[in-house]
Amino acid sequence: MTDSASSSSLSTMQKVLLLVSALVLAVSLFLVRNGGSIESPLDQLARRSLSPEVALSNGRPTILEFYADWCEVCREMAPAMLEVEQSHSADLDVVLVNIDNPRWLDLTDRYDVTGIPQLNLFSADGTMRGRSLGARTETELNSIANALIDGSPIPALTGVGSTSALPQTALADSTGPRSHS
Repeated sequence: MTDSASSSSLSTMQKVLLLVSALVLAVSLFLVRNGGSIESPLDQLARRSLSPEVALSNGRPTILEFYADWCEVCREMAPAMLEVEQSHSADLDVVLVNIDNPRWLDLTDRYDVTGIPQLNLFSADGTMRGRSLGARTETELNSIANALIDGSPIPALTGVGSTSALPQTALADSTGPRSHS
């Protein structure tokens, strides 16, 4: 009976060691994948974001990204956006706005957010220069960032468009897409 008890005990100890090893491996892989940070790139960007009001009035060009935590494309694009934010931190603001936060409902309405990720692109004086809808690679994000910083034309990419100001009379006479008038 002693042999049976010790072999059962050994089996339990092996299971515990296997479980501990698996947990250590999982945590290690997570940390390596996220650059040593437990926070995801999307969470890092959101945490470090200025408020949109500050970013649009501080004299620096701004990329305003509308996103959601559940958005797979937003999460996939986040490492590239984080890299762009870090490499251009002295010249450009990257601001994340979570569309699920009721605090930002006025912004999602004002900028007609119809899909995510949506990037609204602003010059240093806070004027909207363009909009991008959908996933962007790091190369595309860098070319957009460089155009905003240099004041050069926004790159012609699929899903990216420039904007122009409407005369104030046209704004007063128009009905919105949700007015059903």
